[in-house]
Amino acid sequence: MKGVISLVKQKKIPKATARRLPLYHRYFTHLYEIGTKRISSAQLSETMKIDSATIRRDFSYFGALGKRGYGYDVETLMNFFKDQLSQEKLTNIALVGIGNLGQALLNYNFRKDNNIRISAGFDIDDNIVGTIKENVPIYHVDDLVNQIDDQQIDVAILTVPIDTAQEMTDRLVDGGIKGILNFTPLRLTVPKNVRVHNVDLTNELQALVYFIDHYGQEEGQQDNNFDLDDE
Repeated sequence: MKGVISLVKQKKIPKATARRLPLYHRYFTHLYEIGTKRISSAQLSETMKIDSATIRRDFSYFGALGKRGYGYDVETLMNFFKDQLSQEKLTNIALVGIGNLGQALLNYNFRKDNNIRISAGFDIDDNIVGTIKENVPIYHVDDLVNQIDDQQIDVAILTVPIDTAQEMTDRLVDGGIKGILNFTPLRLTVPKNVRVHNVDLTNELQALVYFIDHYGQEEGQQDNNFDLDDE
């Protein structure tokens, strides 16, 4: 099993499967780090809290990832999902808005072993513009377009007040940004070639409370783990 995986040629996979690819990569990396050599589909389902049918369906889009009677080779699958997620390539991220949430994201900066990093921050506060926070230089938003071009940044995180969200989005689009992780409550207007993922923490907390009140005690509930974009 270990070595090259035979792949089925696929232009696109379902969006729900694509959203789970980082979970698979993270979990197989964890297994590898703790010394696990292989894992069965039943064990994988139990520990990841994803039903086995979903895992088998996700994996089927890529060809033969496992072997009947053997399960999944951990190192091979870790490297496979790493390749699928282009983890060999360093991706620079722009962070627009260095308030409380922005500062928290700077502190985290996507783990040191990840090939995603915040390389530039942007704000209007003269007290922080021109400084370096958590090894990230902070620029004025007026430099946004130029820095996106100079640093070849394709992805931005937006953590600005709602009344400036669309203006900052327009600047990001002008700079050539291809994707925006939007932490503001505003639904952004962007051209078709720009992808936006919305993360509204208040909505998710309200939904969590609602599920606790109305669904938490359902009989036969098998999977009580949900991602923000589960449908």
